[in-house]
Amino acid sequence: MARRLDKDSVPEGFLPLHRDTFQILVSLADSDRHGYAIMQDIADRTGDARAITPSTLYSSIRRLLESGMIKELIDRPNADDDDLRRRYYRLTPLGRRVAELEALRLERLLRDARHGGLLPKRS
Repeated sequence: MARRLDKDSVPEGFLPLHRDTFQILVSLADSDRHGYAIMQDIADRTGDARAITPSTLYSSIRRLLESGMIKELIDRPNADDDDLRRRYYRLTPLGRRVAELEALRLERLLRDARHGGLLPKRS
């Protein structure tokens, strides 16, 4: 179930993020993208062509829109050379903050794993 944005919502309340949700937010962190471009970006970054399925992507996008972490763009980046069926998405300030907090959380987990001997310590 999506956590809805209300006046009492704080970014920390959205954590921890599901892996697919985090990947979508990371994909939108540096560029506005349409759905298929988000899928391609995730596959390119993870090295896995099956990293996220279309049904997972679009149900996650719906939840991210409802929660206020992303928004759908009205303006099209290149209206003359674009498919009108595409919907473009942008990270909101809330979405960026939630993604940053999740990245920090994951970084702490990795640091703990290194400290505990599960991963090699960095030199």
